[in-house]
Amino acid sequence: MILYVIHGWTYTTKPWTKTIALLKEHGVNVKMLNVPGLTEPSSKVWTIDDYVKWADQHIPDDAIALGHSNGGRILLNLCSKKPEKLKHLILLDSAGVYEKSAKRDIMRKLSKTFAPLKKVPYLQKVIHKLTGANDYSKAPENMKQTLVNMIDSDKQLDLAKVTTPTSILWGRADTVTPPRQAAVIHQTIPGSTLKLYNGWTHAPYLSHPQELEKAIIDALKEVKK
Repeated sequence: MILYVIHGWTYTTKPWTKTIALLKEHGVNVKMLNVPGLTEPSSKVWTIDDYVKWADQHIPDDAIALGHSNGGRILLNLCSKKPEKLKHLILLDSAGVYEKSAKRDIMRKLSKTFAPLKKVPYLQKVIHKLTGANDYSKAPENMKQTLVNMIDSDKQLDLAKVTTPTSILWGRADTVTPPRQAAVIHQTIPGSTLKLYNGWTHAPYLSHPQELEKAIIDALKEVKK
């Protein structure tokens, strides 16, 4: 069995090493896809449509795929456009649910306001903390706009169009994509299953690799032959 994985917003897949090794011990061949602009070099600004085309090209039809965070967002968009593409979808603390955020809008404005000060070293950490933009601040220029594109794309994502058999795995302590977003996905995707895990935050492959491996194995057992 091959499990295709699209990682989240990260510049290295090393934190996945333990979970992948455990899965392979149980006969699961994991193919981690390197996301352009993140773990694969790219100087272009990406849109969600670009990533959907990329995923469609790199994942064969009737495959099983897991998406974490932004990787889940990409797969949800793929499945909303091509519901028959995947045999089974596994979402791990996925992004993709749009929520209005006055705080986020204010922080963006503050980030632009303080832009000239970002070159002052000791002020950088203060500004990044104030804006809540760690992912944004670490990104190359093209990926800063890409990240904005990804977040804005959630406004157009119609989860009701996702009819792919879906298993949803989520940490109860996730504050990046909180459990209420898992509930929205579960309620909207027909026939989906949702399992919440105590102690898991947004990256259980780091904190709970053994538990995550078991959760993925259990999800794979839901796949219809």
